[in-house]
Order: sequence, then structure tokens, then C-alpha cells
Amino acid sequence: MTKLYLHQTAGTVTEWRAGATFNRGALVIATIAALLGVPAQAASTLEQQVERLGKEVDELKQKAETARPDSGGSRKTTIGGYGELHYNHLDSKNEIDFHRFVLFFGHNFTDRIRFYSEFELEHAFVRDTPSGTPRGEVELEQAFLDFDLTGNHTARGGLFLIPVGILNEFHEPPTFYGVERNPVETNIVPSTWWEGGAAVYGDLMPGLRYDFAVTSGLAVATSGANAFLIRNGRQKVSNAVANDPAYTARLKWTGMPGVELATTLQYQQDVTQSALADSVSALLTEAHAVFTRGPFGLRALYAQWNLDGAAPEAVGRDKQRGWYVEPSFKITPKFGVFARYNEWDNQAGNATDSKKKQTDVGFNYWPHEQVVIKVDMQNQSGTVNDDGFNVGIGYMF
Repeated sequence: MTKLYLHQTAGTVTEWRAGATFNRGALVIATIAALLGVPAQAASTLEQQVERLGKEVDELKQKAETARPDSGGSRKTTIGGYGELHYNHLDSKNEIDFHRFVLFFGHNFTDRIRFYSEFELEHAFVRDTPSGTPRGEVELEQAFLDFDLTGNHTARGGLFLIPVGILNEFHEPPTFYGVERNPVETNIVPSTWWEGGAAVYGDLMPGLRYDFAVTSGLAVATSGANAFLIRNGRQKVSNAVANDPAYTARLKWTGMPGVELATTLQYQQDVTQSALADSVSALLTEAHAVFTRGPFGLRALYAQWNLDGAAPEAVGRDKQRGWYVEPSFKITPKFGVFARYNEWDNQAGNATDSKKKQTDVGFNYWPHEQVVIKVDMQNQSGTVNDDGFNVGIGYMF
């Protein structure tokens, strides 16, 4: 007798299981054939077919057992993603743009070895404009392997996001206020920022986590309008020059519910990657706090770069810094309001004031915890003025 059934496990994995007892089945067939007077040749043929079917079912059973999520190290493949559509009505532009379409792919090889990746398309498609400037980007934002060393410590290798700031690692649209990412974590940190290399992270004690990474570094321009601008120095691990690596260390404390306190240091011996005769070392210092108490939330961040050398000092970019503070309040579980004040300066070493300021106010509406509709108004002052409003819709899964 053959028994074949479909079994739905918890989660998303569907598997076939099969079982049979064909030796006894063949004996029963032979006995019935003898009692009914079936010719021996026909009975033998039937017995061979049953035996062949038994082998096929055994093979199917073996394959199913091999693919089971609880065999061979909890194998499991996952898929997810996020995206966001923006409408910007500002002094500088009036446009609608599907800013990001991102897919996540992950796989657990064993209980201790995991793979994670993030593939992104920006601005809906990629092409060259008549001026020759590329429009849109296809990017590999993450692709790394994690290896659990112990229950509290993990090694990482591949292409990954630098452990710095509030948004750099967690920037899915439903997780933050405002249509656009804040200008401090765009121009100073600079999010989104990934590098290739190796890292180790884990828990020093309950509520206290550490990260340490050795990765590819920045390669800033040394002349022109973008000289020594940190954001423009990201190489995105695309044939990245690797004369000088970067070293990143972070401590994060989450020992109290609703509280996150963290600080990150990164050092690179030469952010020009030997483009100048004299090295230009760079030190990033970043600290932030996140508080959540019931409907009330507060985020605050400070970041500063110190570039050591005559060349960045000559253009006032030996110091680049910024900070912001963002209180928020959820009027209902699905509707929240916020305000944010930002200051940043990519030429803080200048004798003249080159500071930029921006104030944002608006709201988020979550029809589902993973879907958000956003509206905000922005007002800039200082060396730039780009006022107006933004509307966005985003999702994650």
C-alpha cells in the first residue's frame, strides 16, 4: 500500500513526504494472483511495476528529507524588499520619481552560516542623458555572509552597510519620518554608505553591543567643486581603490526599553587613496540617541569629520559636521506628526559662515505597519534656500 500526502509546515516551506511498504505489497499481489489464477507472467510484470514505483517514491522521500528546513542546518531562503515614490515641489525642482525599488534575498546555509543581500534600482530605470550624465542607478547595496562564532559573537564578510548613524543600516520608508532622508545623514555621515571587507560584532553584556570592521575606504576628489567632499568619496565597492583601508568601531547601548545610545569612530589613513604626495587622514566621530516612550519619540544625532592635511584645509573642508534633533508624536497608532531641525556644514573650516539649515514638519500615516504615506514641508536658510513640500508613499515586506 502506498501513501503520498502534502504536508504544509509552519512558515512558507511546502514539502512532499512519501512512505511505502512494498515488500509486503509484492507478497500480497503474488498471493492474490495465485488465488485468482492470474498468469504468472502478468503477476510478475505487475510486481515489477510496483517495485519500480516503490523505488521512485523512496527517491522522492529522500529528496524531501534533504530539503526539509529542519535538516542539514535549518535551510531557509527568504525574500523581501522596500520601495518609495516621491513628489517634490521645491524651489529647485517640481518632479515625481520612483526613488527606490529594492529587493532583499537571504539564505540560511546552516544554523551558524547565513547570507544576506540587497539589490536596488534607483529612479525607475538607467540611461545616459543627452549631457552624458547617467540617470538612475543599479546598485548592490549588501551581499555578505555571517558566521556565528559563539552564541554572542558573529563574524561577517562581504559587502555591507557601515555601522554608523540611525538611518544607514535601517532606512526602510515606514521606519522613519519625512519623505526624504535627513540632510545630515545624507551629506555628513553619508547614508546610504556601504563598503567591502570583514567585521565582527556581538554582545559584550546584555544591552551593550559592539561592532568592529576593516573595509575598503573613501577616495575623495582632490580638486574641483567636489574636492574633499565625503559623500562624493564613496567608491561603492566598484573596482574600489584599496591602497588605504578604513577602520570602524561602534558601541551601542539598548539596556533600557525604548532607548538607544550609540557612538561610532572611523579612521582612514589617506582618504585620497594616495592621489596626493601627502596623505590626508580622516577621522569620523558620530553619536546619536533614540528615545521612545509610548506615543512620544525623539531622535538626535551629531557627526563630524576631521581631515588632516594642507590640501583640505586650503578649501575649508578639513572640518565637516552636522547635527539634527527630531521630536515626534503618534496621535493614533496609525498617524504621527514630527518636526526636525537640521544644521550641516561641509566647509566648517572656512573663516566665513558656510552653515546650512533646514526645518522639516509633517506627518506619517500607516494604513498598515509596513505601508506608509508621508507629507512634509521644508524650509532652508543659510547658504542654500530650497523651500517647498514633499509627498511620498512607501512600503516594506
